[in-house]
Amino acid sequence: DMLAPFYLFNATEKANVYIVTKERVPIWIRKDLFVIPQLTFAAADSMKLRADAIVIPALSIRDEHQDPVVIDWIKQHYLPGTKILSICDGSATAAATGLYDGKPITTHASDFANVSPHFNKPVWVQNVSVTKSGDLFSTGGVSNAVEGSLTVIEELFGRETMNRVLNDVHYPYAEVKITHQSIALDGADKFNVLKKILFRKNRDIGALLDNGINEFDMATVLELYGRTFPASFSTCMLKGSSVQTKYGLTLISTGDNKMNHLDELHVVNPEFFSRNDELYFKKTRIIRYNEGPGKYMVNTCLDRIGEQYGKRFENFVGISLDYNK
Repeated sequence: DMLAPFYLFNATEKANVYIVTKERVPIWIRKDLFVIPQLTFAAADSMKLRADAIVIPALSIRDEHQDPVVIDWIKQHYLPGTKILSICDGSATAAATGLYDGKPITTHASDFANVSPHFNKPVWVQNVSVTKSGDLFSTGGVSNAVEGSLTVIEELFGRETMNRVLNDVHYPYAEVKITHQSIALDGADKFNVLKKILFRKNRDIGALLDNGINEFDMATVLELYGRTFPASFSTCMLKGSSVQTKYGLTLISTGDNKMNHLDELHVVNPEFFSRNDELYFKKTRIIRYNEGPGKYMVNTCLDRIGEQYGKRFENFVGISLDYNK
């Protein structure tokens, strides 16, 4: 929800992109991995920053009991010409602002029935990846953060810039795909998860993080493999406890970097993976990315998940992302 838009807007090379929070405390990404926000609300205001776009990711609260400080800040910074884009269950925060009253909004297909009843003034819609009403946008599930970001990028910077970013991530369509099947997880999907856990080998998985890592590719690997219900899934840094991403985010790991017990290690930036590193993980299967012809990272991961666990489980992971392959 957060890292994909952060990467995509940065990839325009025309935007100053900041992660802004109420307080300057590390943001939990998963398990033992955190990202440091760049600005607080107060710092952004002291710098008199005027947002051209505000992206609202899914926060921890999915109903009307939102943080009033967050809601007020969004409303105060929604000025003429400012675009607002809610991602996935960020729709709850967006709806709570009142800005979407009488306007279309969507959310993750599997959460639609739980989120929408809390807000009766927006017009809740499905079967689209992105909604648009004036300067207000929203997306379906987490995978649709790409479509939402590309749509707003085109509005701000034009078709040529949008196409450059689209090609940068090897988006699988020539145009932003707005039509969408909103498919919620059901009992059969949950049964497939149970079968996988009970009858297939559940792997200990790791993801290697290094300086310069691509935020979009990293987020995709963490998001998809985190949904495969592995025996364990850890992130590791071979040098120190923090790295700087491609566009300057600081990631901090609080876990154990002694990870030569892993069944498989996912290496997003193989150019930084040395022969000595490979020897350290000599009993671990190394999964390298970005070495062959360009392919959309979501499809790369889903294809491999299908090969490992079968098409039904691949389908479950796709639905859990609200992704139409």
